[in-house]
Amino acid sequence: MKFRGIRFGVLAAGLAGTLLAGTAMAQEVTLKLGHLANEDNIWNKAALKFGEEVSALTDGRIAVEVFPNESLGKEMDLINGMQLGTADMTITGESLQNWAPLAALLAVPYAYTSLEEMDGVAGGEIGDQIEAQIIERAQIRPIAYFARGPRNLTSNRPITSPDDLDGLKMRVPNVPLFVSVWEALGAAPTPMAFSEVFTSLQNGTIEAQENPLALIKSASFPEVQDYVNLTEHVRSWIYLTISELTWNNLSPEDQEAVLEAGRRTQAYERELFLADEAQLTEDLQAAGMEFVEVDQEAFAAQAKDAVLANVSDEIKPVVEQLFAQ
Repeated sequence: MKFRGIRFGVLAAGLAGTLLAGTAMAQEVTLKLGHLANEDNIWNKAALKFGEEVSALTDGRIAVEVFPNESLGKEMDLINGMQLGTADMTITGESLQNWAPLAALLAVPYAYTSLEEMDGVAGGEIGDQIEAQIIERAQIRPIAYFARGPRNLTSNRPITSPDDLDGLKMRVPNVPLFVSVWEALGAAPTPMAFSEVFTSLQNGTIEAQENPLALIKSASFPEVQDYVNLTEHVRSWIYLTISELTWNNLSPEDQEAVLEAGRRTQAYERELFLADEAQLTEDLQAAGMEFVEVDQEAFAAQAKDAVLANVSDEIKPVVEQLFAQ
Protein backbone atom coordinates (compact mmCIF):
# COMPACT_ATOMS: atom_id res chain seq x y z
CA MET A 1 0.00 0.00 0.00
CA LYS A 2 1.46 3.35 -1.05
CA PHE A 3 0.39 6.37 0.95
CA ARG A 4 0.40 10.03 0.06
CA GLY A 5 1.13 12.06 3.14
CA ILE A 6 1.22 15.70 4.16
CA ARG A 7 1.72 18.22 1.38
CA PHE A 8 3.20 21.71 1.77
CA GLY A 9 4.01 24.43 -0.74
CA VAL A 10 2.46 25.93 -3.82
CA LEU A 11 -0.52 24.51 -5.64
CA ALA A 12 0.38 22.58 -8.75
CA ALA A 13 -1.55 22.43 -12.01
CA GLY A 14 -1.68 19.50 -14.36
CA LEU A 15 -0.39 15.98 -13.97
CA ALA A 16 3.17 17.11 -14.54
CA GLY A 17 2.92 19.50 -11.61
CA THR A 18 3.76 22.63 -13.62
CA LEU A 19 3.23 25.93 -11.81
CA LEU A 20 0.60 28.36 -12.98
CA ALA A 21 2.63 31.02 -14.72
CA GLY A 22 2.80 34.41 -13.04
CA THR A 23 0.43 33.47 -10.19
CA ALA A 24 1.48 33.68 -6.53
CA MET A 25 -0.05 30.81 -4.60
CA ALA A 26 -0.68 30.57 -0.84
CA GLN A 27 0.77 27.76 1.23
CA GLU A 28 -1.52 24.77 1.72
CA VAL A 29 -1.43 21.75 4.01
CA THR A 30 -3.55 18.68 3.34
CA LEU A 31 -3.86 16.04 6.04
CA LYS A 32 -5.00 12.62 4.87
CA LEU A 33 -7.09 10.80 7.51
CA GLY A 34 -7.75 7.13 6.81
CA HIS A 35 -9.82 4.79 8.98
CA LEU A 36 -11.60 1.42 8.88
CA ALA A 37 -15.24 2.46 9.49
CA ASN A 38 -17.82 2.99 6.75
CA GLU A 39 -19.38 6.29 5.66
CA ASP A 40 -22.37 5.98 8.01
CA ASN A 41 -20.32 5.19 11.11
CA ILE A 42 -20.08 7.90 13.76
CA TRP A 43 -16.27 7.75 13.56
CA ASN A 44 -16.50 8.86 9.94
CA LYS A 45 -18.93 11.63 10.86
CA ALA A 46 -16.53 12.74 13.59
CA ALA A 47 -13.60 12.67 11.15
CA LEU A 48 -15.52 14.94 8.76
CA LYS A 49 -16.36 17.25 11.68
CA PHE A 50 -12.66 17.38 12.58
CA GLY A 51 -11.87 18.48 9.04
CA GLU A 52 -14.49 21.24 9.21
CA GLU A 53 -13.11 22.50 12.52
CA VAL A 54 -9.49 22.47 11.33
CA SER A 55 -10.42 24.39 8.21
CA ALA A 56 -12.37 26.97 10.20
CA LEU A 57 -9.65 27.42 12.81
CA THR A 58 -6.91 27.91 10.19
CA ASP A 59 -8.92 30.03 7.73
CA GLY A 60 -8.74 27.22 5.22
CA ARG A 61 -4.97 26.87 5.21
CA ILE A 62 -5.19 23.27 6.46
CA ALA A 63 -7.51 20.82 4.75
CA VAL A 64 -8.37 17.32 5.97
CA GLU A 65 -9.26 14.61 3.46
CA VAL A 66 -11.11 11.67 5.03
CA PHE A 67 -10.77 8.14 3.62
CA PRO A 68 -13.24 5.62 5.20
CA ASN A 69 -13.53 1.88 4.51
CA GLU A 70 -9.77 1.25 4.72
CA SER A 71 -9.47 2.98 1.35
CA LEU A 72 -6.14 4.50 2.41
CA GLY A 73 -4.97 1.26 4.01
CA LYS A 74 -5.71 -1.10 6.88
CA GLU A 75 -5.17 0.04 10.47
CA MET A 76 -1.67 -1.42 10.88
CA ASP A 77 -0.65 -0.20 7.42
CA LEU A 78 -1.68 3.32 8.37
CA ILE A 79 0.18 3.21 11.69
CA ASN A 80 3.32 2.05 9.90
CA GLY A 81 2.84 4.74 7.27
CA MET A 82 2.46 7.41 9.93
CA GLN A 83 5.74 6.30 11.49
CA LEU A 84 7.46 6.54 8.12
CA GLY A 85 5.92 9.88 7.20
CA THR A 86 3.82 8.54 4.33
CA ALA A 87 0.45 8.83 6.13
CA ASP A 88 -0.88 11.57 8.36
CA MET A 89 -3.80 10.47 10.55
CA THR A 90 -5.95 7.53 11.60
CA ILE A 91 -8.35 6.31 14.29
CA THR A 92 -6.75 3.53 16.34
CA GLY A 93 -6.78 2.02 19.81
CA GLU A 94 -5.42 -1.04 21.58
CA SER A 95 -3.50 -2.09 18.46
CA LEU A 96 -0.94 0.46 19.61
CA GLN A 97 0.12 -1.92 22.39
CA ASN A 98 2.42 -3.47 19.77
CA TRP A 99 4.59 -0.41 20.42
CA ALA A 100 3.27 1.08 23.65
CA PRO A 101 2.26 -1.59 26.21
CA LEU A 102 0.12 0.87 28.18
CA ALA A 103 -2.27 1.05 25.21
CA ALA A 104 -3.56 -2.38 26.29
CA LEU A 105 -5.40 -0.48 29.04
CA LEU A 106 -7.85 0.77 26.40
CA ALA A 107 -9.70 -2.58 26.41
CA VAL A 108 -9.28 -4.58 29.63
CA PRO A 109 -12.34 -6.61 30.72
CA TYR A 110 -14.14 -5.05 33.68
CA ALA A 111 -11.48 -2.38 34.21
CA TYR A 112 -14.18 0.29 33.80
CA THR A 113 -17.67 -0.31 35.13
CA SER A 114 -19.27 2.80 33.63
CA LEU A 115 -18.75 5.38 30.91
CA GLU A 116 -18.01 7.97 33.59
CA GLU A 117 -15.31 5.78 35.15
CA MET A 118 -13.76 5.19 31.74
CA ASP A 119 -13.77 8.94 31.07
CA GLY A 120 -12.02 9.50 34.39
CA VAL A 121 -9.21 7.19 33.29
CA ALA A 122 -8.96 8.22 29.64
CA GLY A 123 -9.08 11.93 30.48
CA GLY A 124 -7.01 11.72 33.67
CA GLU A 125 -3.48 10.92 34.82
CA ILE A 126 -3.51 7.33 33.53
CA GLY A 127 -4.73 8.56 30.15
CA ASP A 128 -1.91 11.11 30.08
CA GLN A 129 0.61 8.32 30.73
CA ILE A 130 -0.86 6.18 27.96
CA GLU A 131 -0.74 9.05 25.49
CA ALA A 132 2.83 9.99 26.44
CA GLN A 133 4.02 6.42 25.88
CA ILE A 134 2.22 6.23 22.52
CA ILE A 135 3.93 9.45 21.41
CA GLU A 136 7.34 8.28 22.61
CA ARG A 137 7.27 4.68 21.39
CA ALA A 138 4.80 4.61 18.51
CA GLN A 139 5.64 8.11 17.20
CA ILE A 140 2.00 9.00 16.72
CA ARG A 141 0.08 11.54 18.80
CA PRO A 142 -3.45 11.11 20.20
CA ILE A 143 -5.41 14.36 19.83
CA ALA A 144 -8.89 13.16 20.88
CA TYR A 145 -10.57 9.99 22.10
CA PHE A 146 -13.92 8.42 21.30
CA ALA A 147 -15.90 6.04 23.51
CA ARG A 148 -16.73 2.66 22.03
CA GLY A 149 -19.91 0.75 22.68
CA PRO A 150 -19.44 -1.83 25.47
CA ARG A 151 -19.31 -5.49 24.49
CA ASN A 152 -22.36 -7.51 25.50
CA LEU A 153 -23.15 -11.22 25.43
CA THR A 154 -25.95 -12.45 23.15
CA SER A 155 -27.59 -15.85 23.60
CA ASN A 156 -30.82 -17.82 23.23
CA ARG A 157 -31.41 -18.04 26.97
CA PRO A 158 -31.15 -15.25 29.54
CA ILE A 159 -27.86 -14.93 31.41
CA THR A 160 -27.94 -12.95 34.66
CA SER A 161 -24.91 -14.31 36.56
CA PRO A 162 -21.76 -16.36 35.89
CA ASP A 163 -23.60 -19.44 37.19
CA ASP A 164 -25.91 -19.22 34.18
CA LEU A 165 -23.02 -19.67 31.74
CA ASP A 166 -22.23 -23.31 32.74
CA GLY A 167 -20.37 -24.47 29.64
CA LEU A 168 -22.10 -22.10 27.22
CA LYS A 169 -20.51 -22.57 23.78
CA MET A 170 -19.66 -19.06 22.64
CA ARG A 171 -17.53 -17.36 20.06
CA VAL A 172 -14.79 -14.96 21.14
CA PRO A 173 -12.14 -13.14 19.09
CA ASN A 174 -8.74 -14.81 18.96
CA VAL A 175 -7.49 -12.83 21.96
CA PRO A 176 -5.95 -14.96 24.76
CA LEU A 177 -7.16 -12.53 27.43
CA PHE A 178 -10.78 -12.87 26.26
CA VAL A 179 -10.56 -16.67 26.07
CA SER A 180 -9.14 -16.93 29.61
CA VAL A 181 -11.71 -14.55 31.08
CA TRP A 182 -14.70 -16.41 29.64
CA GLU A 183 -13.25 -19.74 30.76
CA ALA A 184 -12.91 -18.33 34.28
CA LEU A 185 -16.54 -17.21 34.10
CA GLY A 186 -17.65 -20.76 33.35
CA ALA A 187 -18.32 -20.58 29.61
CA ALA A 188 -16.74 -22.66 26.83
CA PRO A 189 -15.22 -19.97 24.57
CA THR A 190 -14.18 -20.79 21.01
CA PRO A 191 -12.00 -18.38 18.99
CA MET A 192 -13.54 -17.91 15.56
CA ALA A 193 -13.37 -15.46 12.66
CA PHE A 194 -16.20 -12.95 12.82
CA SER A 195 -17.30 -13.87 9.30
CA GLU A 196 -18.17 -17.39 10.53
CA VAL A 197 -20.24 -16.38 13.56
CA PHE A 198 -23.70 -16.00 12.01
CA THR A 199 -23.64 -19.40 10.30
CA SER A 200 -22.22 -21.05 13.42
CA LEU A 201 -25.03 -19.61 15.53
CA GLN A 202 -27.55 -20.67 12.91
CA ASN A 203 -26.40 -24.30 12.81
CA GLY A 204 -25.79 -24.60 16.55
CA THR A 205 -22.01 -24.96 16.47
CA ILE A 206 -22.00 -22.18 19.03
CA GLU A 207 -24.77 -20.85 21.27
CA ALA A 208 -23.65 -17.30 21.95
CA GLN A 209 -21.26 -14.50 21.03
CA GLU A 210 -20.18 -11.13 22.42
CA ASN A 211 -19.87 -7.78 20.66
CA PRO A 212 -21.01 -4.15 20.86
CA LEU A 213 -24.60 -3.35 19.91
CA ALA A 214 -23.58 -1.86 16.57
CA LEU A 215 -22.05 -5.16 15.41
CA ILE A 216 -24.91 -7.19 16.88
CA LYS A 217 -27.25 -5.21 14.63
CA SER A 218 -25.13 -4.98 11.49
CA ALA A 219 -24.37 -8.72 11.57
CA SER A 220 -28.11 -9.55 11.73
CA PHE A 221 -27.70 -11.47 14.97
CA PRO A 222 -31.35 -10.81 15.97
CA GLU A 223 -32.19 -13.48 13.38
CA VAL A 224 -30.31 -16.14 15.37
CA GLN A 225 -30.14 -14.77 18.95
CA ASP A 226 -32.95 -13.87 21.35
CA TYR A 227 -31.23 -12.07 24.23
CA VAL A 228 -28.76 -9.23 24.76
CA ASN A 229 -27.31 -9.86 28.20
CA LEU A 230 -25.91 -6.56 29.46
CA THR A 231 -22.57 -7.89 30.66
CA GLU A 232 -20.79 -4.75 29.39
CA HIS A 233 -17.61 -6.72 30.04
CA VAL A 234 -15.32 -4.54 27.93
CA ARG A 235 -15.59 -0.78 27.87
CA SER A 236 -12.98 0.89 25.72
CA TRP A 237 -12.00 4.00 23.86
CA ILE A 238 -10.14 4.73 20.66
CA TYR A 239 -7.93 7.64 19.63
CA LEU A 240 -7.97 10.11 16.79
CA THR A 241 -4.24 10.33 16.07
CA ILE A 242 -1.73 12.27 13.99
CA SER A 243 1.76 11.24 12.88
CA GLU A 244 4.46 12.78 15.03
CA LEU A 245 6.39 13.59 11.84
CA THR A 246 3.37 15.46 10.49
CA TRP A 247 2.83 17.16 13.85
CA ASN A 248 6.39 18.44 13.99
CA ASN A 249 6.00 20.02 10.55
CA LEU A 250 3.13 22.19 11.81
CA SER A 251 3.70 25.61 13.33
CA PRO A 252 2.88 26.04 17.04
CA GLU A 253 -0.23 27.99 16.02
CA ASP A 254 -1.40 25.23 13.71
CA GLN A 255 -0.66 22.59 16.35
CA GLU A 256 -2.96 24.42 18.75
CA ALA A 257 -5.61 24.68 16.04
CA VAL A 258 -5.42 20.91 15.49
CA LEU A 259 -5.71 20.26 19.24
CA GLU A 260 -8.69 22.60 19.55
CA ALA A 261 -10.35 20.89 16.59
CA GLY A 262 -9.72 17.59 18.37
CA ARG A 263 -11.41 18.85 21.55
CA ARG A 264 -14.46 20.03 19.62
CA THR A 265 -14.61 16.76 17.68
CA GLN A 266 -14.44 14.69 20.88
CA ALA A 267 -17.46 16.54 22.29
CA TYR A 268 -19.35 16.19 18.99
CA GLU A 269 -18.60 12.46 18.71
CA ARG A 270 -19.81 11.86 22.27
CA GLU A 271 -23.23 13.32 21.41
CA LEU A 272 -23.40 11.05 18.36
CA PHE A 273 -22.26 8.05 20.40
CA LEU A 274 -24.91 8.42 23.11
CA ALA A 275 -27.69 8.92 20.56
CA ASP A 276 -26.44 5.95 18.53
CA GLU A 277 -26.38 3.58 21.53
CA ALA A 278 -29.96 4.56 22.43
CA GLN A 279 -31.11 4.03 18.84
CA LEU A 280 -29.35 0.66 18.59
CA THR A 281 -31.16 -0.53 21.72
CA GLU A 282 -34.51 0.48 20.21
CA ASP A 283 -33.67 -1.17 16.88
CA LEU A 284 -32.60 -4.48 18.45
CA GLN A 285 -35.67 -4.59 20.67
CA ALA A 286 -37.85 -3.88 17.63
CA ALA A 287 -36.10 -6.80 15.91
CA GLY A 288 -37.23 -9.07 18.74
CA MET A 289 -34.26 -9.14 21.09
CA GLU A 290 -34.84 -8.90 24.84
CA PHE A 291 -32.35 -6.95 26.98
CA VAL A 292 -31.38 -8.70 30.22
CA GLU A 293 -29.94 -6.97 33.28
CA VAL A 294 -26.85 -8.77 34.56
CA ASP A 295 -25.07 -8.96 37.93
CA GLN A 296 -22.01 -7.16 36.61
CA GLU A 297 -20.29 -7.11 40.01
CA ALA A 298 -20.40 -10.91 40.15
CA PHE A 299 -18.98 -11.14 36.62
CA ALA A 300 -16.19 -8.66 37.41
CA ALA A 301 -15.25 -10.41 40.65
CA GLN A 302 -15.01 -13.81 38.97
CA ALA A 303 -13.09 -12.42 35.98
CA LYS A 304 -10.49 -10.50 38.02
CA ASP A 305 -7.89 -13.23 38.55
CA ALA A 306 -7.99 -14.29 34.90
CA VAL A 307 -7.55 -10.68 33.78
CA LEU A 308 -4.56 -10.13 36.07
CA ALA A 309 -2.98 -13.40 34.98
CA ASN A 310 -3.14 -12.41 31.31
CA VAL A 311 -2.06 -8.76 31.25
CA SER A 312 1.57 -7.73 30.91
CA ASP A 313 3.68 -6.98 33.98
CA GLU A 314 3.95 -3.38 32.79
CA ILE A 315 0.23 -2.69 33.07
CA LYS A 316 -0.66 -5.14 35.86
CA PRO A 317 -0.21 -2.57 38.70
CA VAL A 318 -2.55 -0.16 36.91
CA VAL A 319 -5.15 -2.89 36.31
CA GLU A 320 -4.97 -3.86 39.99
CA GLN A 321 -5.54 -0.19 40.85
CA LEU A 322 -8.57 -0.04 38.53
CA PHE A 323 -10.10 -3.20 40.04
CA ALA A 324 -9.61 -1.76 43.53
CA GLN A 325 -11.64 1.37 42.77
